[in-house]
Amino acid sequence: MPQTSVVFSSILGPSCSGQVLPGMGERGSGASSSGDLVFQEGRLISGSLEALMEHLVPTVDYYPDRTYIFTFLLSSRVFIPPHDLLARVGQICLEQRQQLETGSEKAKLKSFSAKIVQLLKEWTEAFPYDFQDEKAMGELKAITHRVTQCDEENGTVKKAIAQMTQSLLLSLAARSQLQELRDKLRSPAMDKGSVLKTKPPATQKDILGVCCDPLVLAQQLTHIELERVSSIHPEDLMQIVSHMDSRDKHRCRGDLTKTYSLEAYDNWFNCLSMLVATEVCRVVKKKHRTRMLEFFIDVARECFNIGNFNSMMAIISGMNLSPVARLKKTWSKVKTAKFDVLEHHMDPSSNFCNYRTALQGATQRSQMANSSREKIVIPVFNLFVKDIYFLHKIHTNHLPNGHVNFKKFWEISRQIHEFMTWTQVECPFEKDKKIQNYLLTAPIYSEEGEDRLPRAAHPPPYTVHVTLTPHVQGLSWGVALGGRPDYRGS
Repeated sequence: MPQTSVVFSSILGPSCSGQVLPGMGERGSGASSSGDLVFQEGRLISGSLEALMEHLVPTVDYYPDRTYIFTFLLSSRVFIPPHDLLARVGQICLEQRQQLETGSEKAKLKSFSAKIVQLLKEWTEAFPYDFQDEKAMGELKAITHRVTQCDEENGTVKKAIAQMTQSLLLSLAARSQLQELRDKLRSPAMDKGSVLKTKPPATQKDILGVCCDPLVLAQQLTHIELERVSSIHPEDLMQIVSHMDSRDKHRCRGDLTKTYSLEAYDNWFNCLSMLVATEVCRVVKKKHRTRMLEFFIDVARECFNIGNFNSMMAIISGMNLSPVARLKKTWSKVKTAKFDVLEHHMDPSSNFCNYRTALQGATQRSQMANSSREKIVIPVFNLFVKDIYFLHKIHTNHLPNGHVNFKKFWEISRQIHEFMTWTQVECPFEKDKKIQNYLLTAPIYSEEGEDRLPRAAHPPPYTVHVTLTPHVQGLSWGVALGGRPDYRGS
């Protein structure tokens, strides 16, 4: 699992309330020349960007709430690039250091330096990719150089900086290697497996020839889900918010090539849906097709029981695709009671109220879990993205007085933190390379191939297509959600 996951679990703790924790203290002035910070019942709800930046920087008798550190570092990239924020932090540190030097308070200067190093340590651990930029690395070196001058006697601060820098470089090197590997594997053939434009030979092995146990297949799907979602970082998710706000003219961290982890996870959902449709449609005999449909219904049910809602939704979406939904005679032989229950859980009415209730139950089970199996929660990623996106669109970044609407960013941070907490879970199931290899490389029909198959007279009802492409360039969060057309009576 990425180092980041461990870090914000400790930074954010059990909640993201934004309240000042015992022992943290309040900042000396609590205000800046640009505008004051506004608290409501001890919770920071708004402030000017300058005041928020000053609130991030420690003083001799103040250290920011760790929930605030994470939330501000995550959300600030909507307004200011990380290297510019780091430069401003360096300026504030320099101003405070000069004040302490004027007062000849050496002990306080050392205490201040230690707190600055602690802030930088938390930043580099939670968001190491911010420092891949040469400008950011240069600012980091400038700040640490000034700080070490205050600790020439025993070198304690210097040692802490050396350890922080080494950890940062190792983390950046690991991510760089992972990115290079992804670039090599980014071809459509590797992402989606072989593409079929006609039916494969009947003798070719199908999924039942590889795995006939629905529980085992659901466990292997969970393995794949957790492996792929673990490569998503909080700043990746923040791009949903930051591309692009009309009042903020810069882009979030990096360019579109940095969104590959989001694209890859989104593509996995679509590929799994297509694989389900392919496995059903390639079967010649109606009896075998019925068995295949019932098998995938059982797999989806096992995914639900595990807490793997993303794979469950992908399987249901695959069975909702028109080439599968049109198989009237096959569906008439299927025992659909289990499928009806699954569709009830994924009913799109009332903003997927049933699914959200089930997700809440899985979350509570995870929080009280005694075993890794009970900790698994894999939400429907497209719906999670939609929730973050609309939370951003409904609430403005700025209040009428020009303050940053920080109450909005507390909530976005809370949801991202909860998602990232779920990605920390280590998969407890034994990995089966043979099954996973089939799931990831099995031939699937292309859209062109599907077009050659007979279609239903009417498209499936209750289909929702979520597309954020105009707002998140390069990413298309598309998914068919909802009910299968009821052909059983025809």
